[in-house]
Parts: sequence; structure tokens; C-alpha cells
Amino acid sequence: MDLSCRGRKIMPYKFEVYKDKAGGFRFRFKAPNGEKMFASESYKAKKSAMDAIKSIKKNVGAAQIDDESAA
Repeated sequence: MDLSCRGRKIMPYKFEVYKDKAGGFRFRFKAPNGEKMFASESYKAKKSAMDAIKSIKKNVGAAQIDDESAA
């Protein structure tokens, strides 16, 4: 799905699923500007990586922020 802003096309946020060098499946979450915002651990099965994405999409709205940085 493409979005537009002021006549320019922008890509939506997206998950990218890929195979790592060891043959495992990983995903990364990218912002519309292409910046990688976070990446996953390696999963042995692609279904496990896809299930993790589904869980993030389902639960992210209720996630709390736990700031463990020094004040």
C-alpha cells in the first residue's frame, strides 16, 4: 500500500522477513523513510518468525514503556 503526502509517494511502515547467513529466519521493522527501527532474533522456522510478527501487531497497542535508563 502506497501513501502520499504533498504529492510525494511514501511507503508505509513494514516488516521485512529474510533468511540470515545461518539459514534462520529473521525480520526487521522499517519506517517509511527506509530506516530500520528494530530487528528480531533468528527463528528456525519461517512460521515462527511470522507468528512473532502477528504477536507484535496484536499486542503493541497495549505495551507499556519501562524506562530502565539512569535518570
